[in-house]
Amino acid sequence: MSDPERFMRRALELAARGLGRTSPNPAVGAVVVRDGAIVGEGYHRRAGEAHAERIALGNAGDAGRGAEMFVTLEPCCHHGRTPPCTDAIIEVGIRRVLYALRDPDPRCAGGGEAALLAAGVEVRGGLLAEEAARILEGYIRHRRTGRPLVTVKLAMSLDGRIATRTGDSRWITGERSRRLVHGMRDRSDAVMVGVGTVLADDPALTTRGVPGGRDALRVVVDSRARTPDSATVIGRESPAECIIACTGAAPPERVEALRAAGAQVLVLPERAGHVDLTALMDALGERGALNVLIEGGGGLVAGALEAGVVDRVMLFYAPIIIGGREAVPGVGGAGPERVADALRLRDLTTTRVGAELLVEGYLAPKAELRCSPD
Repeated sequence: MSDPERFMRRALELAARGLGRTSPNPAVGAVVVRDGAIVGEGYHRRAGEAHAERIALGNAGDAGRGAEMFVTLEPCCHHGRTPPCTDAIIEVGIRRVLYALRDPDPRCAGGGEAALLAAGVEVRGGLLAEEAARILEGYIRHRRTGRPLVTVKLAMSLDGRIATRTGDSRWITGERSRRLVHGMRDRSDAVMVGVGTVLADDPALTTRGVPGGRDALRVVVDSRARTPDSATVIGRESPAECIIACTGAAPPERVEALRAAGAQVLVLPERAGHVDLTALMDALGERGALNVLIEGGGGLVAGALEAGVVDRVMLFYAPIIIGGREAVPGVGGAGPERVADALRLRDLTTTRVGAELLVEGYLAPKAELRCSPD
């Protein structure tokens, strides 16, 4: 591995620490290098606080003059809640900046590089861009569409069941898989389930067993406001807010009862008798959410897939077979009439997690699903 790649990988490691904490800002890491050694480093910890570049420059002190900076995203050049990072880089006297990914935010989008070049700073972009894009994929999606990146996570038996015919689902997967999921919650801005999951399992949807972990916004999709006032997900023991997303068909007395219990109730348009999930993702995007994790149940997952709001899936398969016609499938709904119409995944990976198998992939765009005429 070359020295530039080594230093950028360190910046990427730092950037990942900010996931779930910086929204609507990107998670960015930066290191300052002089004579082949790191003399300062930092990452953006949360929105409103100093950006990664300024923290790294502050740690470097006088050693920053004439040094190089490695940063995972093109330095910002606009005034937001904090001043432009390009100003600080120029003032310190950094001689060269290497960044991984050009900022998709239209307020920057090449402007940061242009400002540095105009000041005589050498600039090189594209170093480990693909790796940076994976960390920043939620930010990129949000800046391009206004919506968060949506991941569906399911824990299933080998035959695709998430619960038995009685609704029992604890525990399909083991401790190692559950710890990994809590890490995903820690890095997400919102965790979402359907009301059926709340009624069956009464989940807290909190992050546990993650050092320094934090709880994401908890969202229940509940068209008729059937969530009990006493549901754990509304409980005040977590500092994270809880949103109940319902439609205008929800009884007003239930809406008021949920608000009195401490939940935020979001009344959204209806689509085919259920909450319009496109409108819900728009609303979460307006709140600045970059990454949303859907954890079930089967009806919500089917609705999200049909609405086209899902970007990627994480499927944990346990080495068990549940069977039975009345067992609960991981994906509900009617499903397609033809195999040719089934959703396809790309960039597929498989990983062993203890005794289980994790399959990850991204939903292929519809254009990639078209069959050849012959």
